[in-house]
Amino acid sequence: MATPNPAAESWQVNRLAGSLGAEVRGVNLASPSTRDIDTIKTLLVEHMVLFFPEQRLTVDQHVALGRHFGPLEGHPHLKNAFTQHPELFELAASKGGVADEWHTDITFQEHPALMSILNMVKCPEFGGDTMWSNLCQAYDELSQPVKDLCDGLTALHDALPHNHPERMAVHPVVRVHPVTGRKALYVNEHFTRRIVELSATENEALLPMLTRWVQNPRFTVRYRWNEGTIGMWDNRATQHFVLNDFEGERVIQRVTVMGDTVEGVGAPRWKPWVRPGRLSATSRHDRQLFQYLNREEA
Repeated sequence: MATPNPAAESWQVNRLAGSLGAEVRGVNLASPSTRDIDTIKTLLVEHMVLFFPEQRLTVDQHVALGRHFGPLEGHPHLKNAFTQHPELFELAASKGGVADEWHTDITFQEHPALMSILNMVKCPEFGGDTMWSNLCQAYDELSQPVKDLCDGLTALHDALPHNHPERMAVHPVVRVHPVTGRKALYVNEHFTRRIVELSATENEALLPMLTRWVQNPRFTVRYRWNEGTIGMWDNRATQHFVLNDFEGERVIQRVTVMGDTVEGVGAPRWKPWVRPGRLSATSRHDRQLFQYLNREEA
C-alpha cells in the first residue's frame, strides 16, 4: 500500500465525466516526489485519464516524468516532426494527419503500451479535442450472452495503418486489468483486424459491433486542450480518438510507458485457439493468421 501523501491534500481533483476522466491541479510535474508519483498512479487507476493544466514541461522534464512509471519507447514506425529523442514521439499537424480512429496505443505489439503521457506543446484556436472511452464500462454494459461469447475469443491486431501489416500480435478480446481485476473490451477499429476463432462472415458481424460499442458517448470523456497541459491515460483500460476538425498548428509530444502484459480471462498466459476447418486461400486475414501462428511456432 502506498504511503499517504500529505501534499496531495492540497491537490484539486475534478471529475470531468460520469465514466472517466479528471483534471488535477496543485502538483508540479517538473519535479514530482516519489509520493506524488504514487498518488498519480492511484488517481490514474481510479479515473483512467488525467489532465494537468499549466505544466509546460521541457522535453527532458517530460521524459524524466515518464521514467517514473516504467521503461519508455519512441514510436516504432512514425518519425518525429521536429524534436529528435529516442524516448519521445512527436506529431505536428496543421490540418489532418491525426489519429481520428478509436484505438489503444500500439496493440499490434506482443507487449503494448502500459500508459501514455502527452504534452500539448501547441494547439489550434479551436478543434483538435481528444476523446477517451472506458473499456471496462463498455464490457460491463454488454449483455451476459455477449460477455460469455467474448470471454473465450482472441483477436489479431496489426500495424497496417502504419504500412507494416507484418507487425502483429494476438490478444484476448476481453482482458483483465492487472490492478483492479476488472474486465475490459480490448478490440479497436484502428489496429484490430479479425477475431481469430470466427469465420470471415461471423467476424464481419461481431467485430464491427464491438468496436462501435466502445464508442458509445455514455462511456466517453472529451477534453479541450490548452498549451502546456499534460495528459496521462491508462492504455490497459481506454481507447482514444482525436477530432480532426481543426486548422492551425497542433504539436504534441508523447512518452509511451511500456511493459504491459495482456492477460485474458481465466488464463495465466493467454494463447489463441484456431477455429476448426481450413484456412481460406483468398482471405488476407486467414493468410495473415497463418503467418502469425507459424512465426510463433518457429
